[in-house]
Amino acid sequence: MKLKPNERLDLHNILTDLDKYRPKRRGWTWRDAGEQNIGDFTYKQASPSLKHYVPLPSARHVGNIDPQPDSVITTEIASGRFEDDIRRMRMAAWHGADHIMVIRTAGQSHFDGLLEGTPQGVGGIPITRKQVRAQRKALDIIEEEVGRPINYHSYVSGVAGPEIAVMFTEEGVNGAHQDPQYNVLYRNINMVRSFVDAAESKRIMAYGSMAQIDGAHNANATARDAWKVMPELLVQHVINSRFSEKVGIAPENICLSTVPPAAAPTPDLKLNLPYAIALREFMSNYKMRAQMNTKYMESSTREATVTHVLNLLISRLTSADIQSTITPDEGRNVPWHVYNIEALDTAKQAMIGMDDIMSMVSLNDTGYLYDKKREIQERAILMMEEIIEMGGYFQAVEAGMFVDSGEYPERNGDGISRAIDGGVGSGTVIERDKDYMAPVTAHYGYNNIAQYNPDLVNDPSALIDGCTFENPDKIQFIDELDETDNVYLRMESTEKYRTGGMLRPEVQWLGDGTVTVDLFFATDARTAEAAALVTGEQMNLTDVEVIHKEVLHPSEGTRIQLKGTFNFDIKIDELELPEVVETRSEDEVIQFFKDHPVRVVAGTAGNDEHSVGLREVLDIKHGGIEKYGIKYEYLGTSVPIEKFVDAAIETNSQVIMMSTIISHDDVHYKNMLKLHNYAVEKGVRDKLILVAGGTQVTPEIARINKMDQGFGRGTKGIHIASFILDKMTEITEE
Repeated sequence: MKLKPNERLDLHNILTDLDKYRPKRRGWTWRDAGEQNIGDFTYKQASPSLKHYVPLPSARHVGNIDPQPDSVITTEIASGRFEDDIRRMRMAAWHGADHIMVIRTAGQSHFDGLLEGTPQGVGGIPITRKQVRAQRKALDIIEEEVGRPINYHSYVSGVAGPEIAVMFTEEGVNGAHQDPQYNVLYRNINMVRSFVDAAESKRIMAYGSMAQIDGAHNANATARDAWKVMPELLVQHVINSRFSEKVGIAPENICLSTVPPAAAPTPDLKLNLPYAIALREFMSNYKMRAQMNTKYMESSTREATVTHVLNLLISRLTSADIQSTITPDEGRNVPWHVYNIEALDTAKQAMIGMDDIMSMVSLNDTGYLYDKKREIQERAILMMEEIIEMGGYFQAVEAGMFVDSGEYPERNGDGISRAIDGGVGSGTVIERDKDYMAPVTAHYGYNNIAQYNPDLVNDPSALIDGCTFENPDKIQFIDELDETDNVYLRMESTEKYRTGGMLRPEVQWLGDGTVTVDLFFATDARTAEAAALVTGEQMNLTDVEVIHKEVLHPSEGTRIQLKGTFNFDIKIDELELPEVVETRSEDEVIQFFKDHPVRVVAGTAGNDEHSVGLREVLDIKHGGIEKYGIKYEYLGTSVPIEKFVDAAIETNSQVIMMSTIISHDDVHYKNMLKLHNYAVEKGVRDKLILVAGGTQVTPEIARINKMDQGFGRGTKGIHIASFILDKMTEITEE
């Protein structure tokens, strides 16, 4: 299946013969990073551009280039419906994502066992092999479209960790979170069970060459004063990373989840930069995965984006092998398509904008930055020494040393305490019999294969003609278990939006009908919130809910954002589609008018005093036609129709640009037709190109009223210049 940019991904095709699909590869892929020459620019910290992409809006000024940073870029998707996640994956890939995490919304790490059809799992839906395989199949197709490998990622946690790791390896999952401390501290899974499971899980992940991301960042997302747990974060990173390496994961696939502990309005860089340097110095053998701290994310997308950019600055001042993006609506707990894309574009734009920053600035190795970095490291070493003196990690957890709100060695006594013999799965670790046999690949510990066949010590699965890693035909594929809630029924209910010619707005699921509305009320917050709900209901929205309120002044005004459901279908074949205005390249337009000088007269017609829009498509400052070498005579506002034609004759101009905003009594129609008729009367109509523009003007309306072309909202100078070029070429050929 080969994707075409102008065609939707065929989800039915993805699901067809899914039981027979095998992933293209195993293992994590890093970007091919280094110096890149893209457009007119040389980048030092970049990777090759994509085959298909959506450039940043400002890229239109520089040839629509799309330079990609050197770091792998993450997006996290959790709509709860894997068929809709797949569509979002494609959008994300076009915006530069090559690490797509399908996160749980209900808590995969709460598993007591891996059951097909369990009500909790990857993405908050049953953790079925079908879901994982369908998404990997889709990504295998999408990565061919964009021309870059895409890493698929989820979580190996809970007491079902080893089983999940096996399935992920079988299904071509490329990376996963795996940190036994996460289970112990935040899910109260028995610590012995957690570390035993982790050893098996990590060995399996090592076989699959998966990237492993740890969970230390959860400490500063949980702690009361997150900036005080920085020494502990170093300790947690060390414990998991060294454990992983001892089990067999290659250092280049061990990634630290580095999350800045603080955010503005704290002195962000003064707190977070020394910590970032301290961590990278201590853990230079491993990869760095930089992520925002969700602790500080509320419902303001603007605030979240500013924090994101400050974090990206730290990544550029230090290092980030993986740059994770948290969607700016994380604080609303609503996973919307658009915010995945905004987060990706923020990361791409900021990182490319700061390309090669360290060749221009340097970090002080004396003074506050050095002293604070050193202090964090010393506190971490002291904490590790005390843990060893106490008897080890288990004893330290039992004593409540972790996630204590005091800055070590200060202790406030509010840390998380777990009993060594308590928690989920306590007493379930059983010593293996001496003749225990495990004829499978990637098994941790002894398996006694030698007593059965000494020649197969390094190839134990040969005893059973290969396990599922070598022989995927042995994998048992289960389709759907629930007759009332499954992907086929969900897709059937939305099929009219997929192939039936219907549209409905959405934010996370196909045709979910959700819309957002931005409002302002000149009143206090409580009154504004109540008024917003009434507004939504009067707009015929259902399920109206305020998702953000922002006081601009306690009595003068409040901004409200609400969401609601739009319960109407839009028939595509009944829509009047706006005409596509083709544009030439800037270089081509400039060269043409250098070779074929053109003059324009322009003004606002009749009794209309509006001038801003016209000046923006004329003046060089705003990218108007002047930028492309077109000379113009501005006649001002309230210009009589006759004056346009007389001025064109007097100045020997070839083009008239008439702006007409006012539309009462259809005066904009009448003025267009009047301009044409007067040019005919003066005998110059065939020598002039007549262009009308304004908010009420469309190309169709303009041509009906005898204009050569019309331009409405969103028109730029390049659109008008391109049209003039095309029209002059057409006249010359005739």
